[in-house]
Amino acid sequence: MVIHSIEDETGVHCVDVALDDNGTFTFKVFRKDPEDQGRWTLVADYAKTTYATEAEALAVAGGTRPWVKDVLNLRGKDS
Repeated sequence: MVIHSIEDETGVHCVDVALDDNGTFTFKVFRKDPEDQGRWTLVADYAKTTYATEAEALAVAGGTRPWVKDVLNLRGKDS
């Protein structure tokens, strides 16, 4: 179940953080391009790597996509 869908300021990139049935967290990275009629396209799937906490998943997502940290800071969340 996706618990966070974090878009960059351009609306072109997105990271979805999900809570798995076993209580662990994962994330996936998407991109939206005009040639795809604005649909989200999966560009990186980190779902096989699980994290014990939401904060861990967000920190790793921020490490792979630095803009995630910027968005979270604007929202007032710790990454």
